[in-house]
Amino acid sequence: MAEAIAGELKAGGFEAAVLDVKERAPGDLTGDVLFIGSPTRGGKMTGSTMEPLEGLNVEYWKGKDVIAFDTLGPLSKDMERRRQLGSIDAGKNAATTIRKAGEERGLSFHPPQLLHFAVVGMWGPLAPDALELAREGTRRIVGELRRA
Repeated sequence: MAEAIAGELKAGGFEAAVLDVKERAPGDLTGDVLFIGSPTRGGKMTGSTMEPLEGLNVEYWKGKDVIAFDTLGPLSKDMERRRQLGSIDAGKNAATTIRKAGEERGLSFHPPQLLHFAVVGMWGPLAPDALELAREGTRRIVGELRRA
């Protein structure tokens, strides 16, 4: 999912890098926008996502847009039902716990809704349309940020 998001950012003329949270402490992470995501495990983000989130330089990222995304599943194999994932904004999922943990540290999340992408089995694979939905969501967010 992160690769699809980064690819869309690059296609829109932005610089983008994908960092594996297990390999890099983000204390020195800089940029204009931060996408942070995790698979949903037990209704929340993975533990390996929490540590780098806690290590972010909050003073640097205050006032900048942070976007939370996740994968959820297993979900319907029906494409139209999966498109409704964008309206899920509460409950037990990684993006909600990422946003909550970030907001407790003083980060601002954009957009108000979260990005959710389906997996069709408990551990995957991604739903057939998940990568395209990631690209569409990224294009929408980029458009909103350019208007702001």
